Amino acid sequence: MSMSFEAFMRNSVQPMRDELTRLGIEELTTPEQVEEALSNQEGTALIVVNSVCGCAAGQCRPGVAKAPQNDVKPDRLYTVFAGQDKEATAKAREYFAPYPPSSPSIALMKDGQLVHFIQRHQVEDRSAEMIAADLIGAFNEYCK
Repeated sequence: MSMSFEAFMRNSVQPMRDELTRLGIEELTTPEQVEEALSNQEGTALIVVNSVCGCAAGQCRPGVAKAPQNDVKPDRLYTVFAGQDKEATAKAREYFAPYPPSSPSIALMKDGQLVHFIQRHQVEDRSAEMIAADLIGAFNEYCK
């Protein structure tokens, strides 16, 4: 019995999902979950738009993994997976205006408003340590 392409893709990206969820980052897989998590929320939330690309593996996820070790961090941590949970990702991106869709990317929200955003082009040419430092700076500024 052969595995469907969809099942194959789901199985092949599961380790990429697990890399964030094992850190306590909650996965949002439906537009409704995104809406509930992000609309009119008090406090701070980090939203990682995960993807299968090399810069997500080499820089984005490792940088995100280091940042919450900071004393000051967001109240809530979320992730959506571009290319897999398309509707949830599209819903999350509505909150990131005026930035164009970008995968991977990282958003920091405060009281329902976008206050810091790291686009793909800001991930590609930077190390995981630089991304973590960028996030920690934003956490220290907005999450106190």
